[in-house]
Amino acid sequence: QVQLVESGGGLVQAGGSLRLSCAASGRTFSGRSMGWFRQAPGKERKFVAAISWTGGDTYYADSMKGRFAISRDTAKNTVYLQMNSLKPEDTAVYYCAAGWGTPPYVYDSWGQGTQVTVSS
Repeated sequence: QVQLVESGGGLVQAGGSLRLSCAASGRTFSGRSMGWFRQAPGKERKFVAAISWTGGDTYYADSMKGRFAISRDTAKNTVYLQMNSLKPEDTAVYYCAAGWGTPPYVYDSWGQGTQVTVSS
């Protein structure tokens, strides 16, 4: 199983940027697809972005296209989420997850989450 630890969350003004990181440990990271999800207070967890195990394919929720970018550095066992043009509605706890298979990936390992708060 892959162990995941997110970081990089915080408070930012609307229009600003943040880069989230997800550090993975475990021998199988390089063969795993990775995803980012978010959960706002009182709402269900929702898909944000995903990246294939090769890094060659990326997927985004419609509302994130053009603003968010997912990437991975296999040598560092880390996946990133660059978030630009942030809006108050992006406020949520962001989770990374490790997945299997072909899209839509099945995720079986989750991090603890990192809080992102966007002020208006």
